[in-house]
Amino acid sequence: MKVMAVVLAAGQGKRMKSKLYKVLHPVCGKPMVGHVLQTVKDANCERTVVVVGHGAETVQSYLGDGAEFVLQAQQLGTGHAVRMAEPLIGEESGTTVILYGDTPLVTSETIQSLLEIHTKNAAAATVLTAVVPNPQGLGRIIRDEAGNVLRIVEQKDCTPEQAAITEINTGMYCFDNEKLFQALAKVTNQNAQGEYYLTDVMEILREAGETVGAYCTPDFAEGIGVNDRVGLGEAEALMRARIIRKHQINGVTVIDPAATYIEADVVIGSDTVIHPGSVLRGSTVIGEDCIIGPNADLTDTKVGNAVTVKQSVTTEAIIGDECAVGPFAYLRPGAKLGKGVKIGDFVEIKNAELGDGTKVSHLSYVGDAKVGSDVNIGCGAITVNYDGYNKSLTEIGDRAFVGSNVNLIAPVKIGDGAYVVAGSTITQDVPENDVAIARERQVNKPGYAEKLRGRAKARKESKSKG
Repeated sequence: MKVMAVVLAAGQGKRMKSKLYKVLHPVCGKPMVGHVLQTVKDANCERTVVVVGHGAETVQSYLGDGAEFVLQAQQLGTGHAVRMAEPLIGEESGTTVILYGDTPLVTSETIQSLLEIHTKNAAAATVLTAVVPNPQGLGRIIRDEAGNVLRIVEQKDCTPEQAAITEINTGMYCFDNEKLFQALAKVTNQNAQGEYYLTDVMEILREAGETVGAYCTPDFAEGIGVNDRVGLGEAEALMRARIIRKHQINGVTVIDPAATYIEADVVIGSDTVIHPGSVLRGSTVIGEDCIIGPNADLTDTKVGNAVTVKQSVTTEAIIGDECAVGPFAYLRPGAKLGKGVKIGDFVEIKNAELGDGTKVSHLSYVGDAKVGSDVNIGCGAITVNYDGYNKSLTEIGDRAFVGSNVNLIAPVKIGDGAYVVAGSTITQDVPENDVAIARERQVNKPGYAEKLRGRAKARKESKSKG
């Protein structure tokens, strides 16, 4: 059986009160429509058609070649939106799943269960339903005495008795594809909204003697559609709890889930511990046996095994096995740490590769550099990489020692085993095993401190009199 998906993503979302189109608002780091497309992909849908309208170019740009697209230039209802896909899939045989681009919480497991019930019942249509505590504004499922679905009634068209029903339409369905488009041709806009409702297809199929079934999801949250910022926040909270629970089941310890933020695409190995205040974003991958946090903020970062990252920020960085980062370190894009590297407090690394066992323990900046193994970079050392127009490379060899408050004026090379004395400003290469001293010779003037204090005091008294 061929399975296709149609994702309705044409709405502007005025209630979001945003310049960003509704389906592109992120939930746990990924736009809502991105979650939906991942769901249909995981449910093994062979073709996916996204119906776009407002912001069509922006939505298409985000989704790229992950789907086929059709334009709904006028928003005349859900039935009209699905009909826009007819030129692409109208002649196909098989099953079509209909979803919305603003329902990020639906899972592939639920879609697969919906497909299984649909196939088992040989149904022309199967609707995904949910029982909710507050059905206000949602379409109600009308069943007969035997429990069969008769029709779906929208909130504005409900009688008082129908409005009291708590089983609602999630807006997601399975259809026999050929029967879907045959029924859509018969849908009219004779309703309170003057729109073509996809829900009317159910009644049309029922009257034609077709089987119309339903699958009620055990988790009503999967049917939640996001219509405003309040709904967006609720979806974010539900998704975050789901993501953290998945990691916990996979062997990750999350000390305080309520104080931890993990985005949808983050991967974490077993026996890693996530402490409170940590934020893990984007395509971050963390290995096993790590300690992350408290208050670690990692974005698009690859972390090896047995790594500690405390109270630090990393972006597009690579951290090797057994490294220690922080507290209060900043790894910027291009930072690449070998095995067993130590990055201490108030250290910033940018576009720099550090070899195994190297230490930058505190108050230093290493940028645009290639640093060897077992190097010690002292407190306050700086690679001076930028002249206002160009950035230049600093190279430091294996086992080199760079003392405190050293300025390395790039481009410059420090050889293997070289020693740069504290307080030096290095403008020329230092050969292997050499010692470099680049500072003024100290001069002491006996008793001169009293003269300086006297002059300073006299200036202060002169100013106060004036």
